[in-house]
Amino acid sequence: MALHELTILEAHKKLTGGEISARELCDAVLARIDAVDDQINAFITVDREGARMQAEKADEMIARGAATPLTGIPLALKDLICTRGLLTTCGSKILNNFIPPYDATVVTRLRRAGAVVVGKTNMDEFAMGSSNEHSAFGPTHNPWDASRIPGGSSGGSAAAVAADMCLGALGSDTGGSIRQPASHCGIVGLKPTYGRVSRYGLVAFASSLDQIGPITKTVDDNAVLLQAIAGFDPHDATAAPQAVPDFSVFDDGLKGLRVGIPVEYTRVQGLDAEVAAAVEQAVARIVDLGAEAVSVSLPNTRHVVAAYYVIAPCEASSNLARYDGVRYGFRSADEDSLPALYRNTRSIGFGPEVQRRIIIGTYCLSAGYYDAYYGKASQVRTLIAEDYQKAFESCDVILSPAAPTPAFPIGEKTADPLKMYLSDIFTLSANLAGVPGMSVPCGFSSGGLPIGLQILARHFNEIDIYRVGHHFQQATDHHRPTPAL
Repeated sequence: MALHELTILEAHKKLTGGEISARELCDAVLARIDAVDDQINAFITVDREGARMQAEKADEMIARGAATPLTGIPLALKDLICTRGLLTTCGSKILNNFIPPYDATVVTRLRRAGAVVVGKTNMDEFAMGSSNEHSAFGPTHNPWDASRIPGGSSGGSAAAVAADMCLGALGSDTGGSIRQPASHCGIVGLKPTYGRVSRYGLVAFASSLDQIGPITKTVDDNAVLLQAIAGFDPHDATAAPQAVPDFSVFDDGLKGLRVGIPVEYTRVQGLDAEVAAAVEQAVARIVDLGAEAVSVSLPNTRHVVAAYYVIAPCEASSNLARYDGVRYGFRSADEDSLPALYRNTRSIGFGPEVQRRIIIGTYCLSAGYYDAYYGKASQVRTLIAEDYQKAFESCDVILSPAAPTPAFPIGEKTADPLKMYLSDIFTLSANLAGVPGMSVPCGFSSGGLPIGLQILARHFNEIDIYRVGHHFQQATDHHRPTPAL
């Protein structure tokens, strides 16, 4: 097995056992990026010099017996997570020259653990998209089929992991932006409970929905990465002062675990037959492992897309007001008035999808419309959260597809924003309710494209998600195939 093909835990064993050095592993991953990223376009920035320096420090940590499970592990970061001294663009022209003066909390924690950051990954501009086509740096391609999307908005991170250009990555999830690309790329992606991971240093899209999470090759690796970044942070008022359990304790099995199957999800228009069949087989396998399947109801599912695409654009409209061409980032040249500077900077600097959402959000927040749109959507959000609370009274986890279809061709939905928005139908509600969710590979389409199973749980109950995912992966091989590049 080539070094870049290792999982995090496999690499950790070899590093601490003296079989390989962190520098060797880093060089292998950088060589892999050089070999295949021209096909994928997963990275916006590759920090070769910085990565090699971090790897040398990791070797020193290992030599003195101070290694953690992430020491010397090459990781990638979605390009909206601030990194001191390293370009952070959010996939946007408006930040194409922005170098943060500080690290995000998650980056500080990774560096403390001895991880090696190899670069920043491509993404839908300001995380607004489901396909990674809305990037100022060009679309990312799915490693399983370069003519198809990898999912979004964390498509670069997911594609990089699937193509072995890093051993793990961080993404952000505002409405499915970790889980949906993980599904399309055949890997594991977790959106933690809102507040489980600090958002300090995460460039905001929708502040009440955004959450940073790990993207990895296996469930066990995912638990290791979450362990390193989770926990309270005084720099983030939304970070919960919640104890962080040992996520790698998966107990003895699934006996006695109740898995909920939402009746509404079987009726979703546009659900691909092969996706439905793969998820049904996955549920049956989990039941075979000792779990009990029960029917649950999430009656407000029909309102999820509408509520989300009011709340998220409203918050985006507010958060993105800071990009005015005055303080940092792109600035339109030779403007003769302040209004012209604002207008032209934002018109040139923002792409069409970001402009669309700013316009929607500004309208919904305007005088006379706030109560009818944002206020009403917030009420619906409460109902969606109550749906989950009631459902979890009769089950421990909820299972569903992560995405309604396998990865679709690049360009297929860009002309129809509503059709694009509907591709997040199974993931949006977890963000609105704040509950954790993970996508794990559960099969392939007849065309050889990965399909993901979504596992949802109560607030701060990621450990049950990992429990189900771990035992499912132990009993199946869906996570083992890799794309041919």
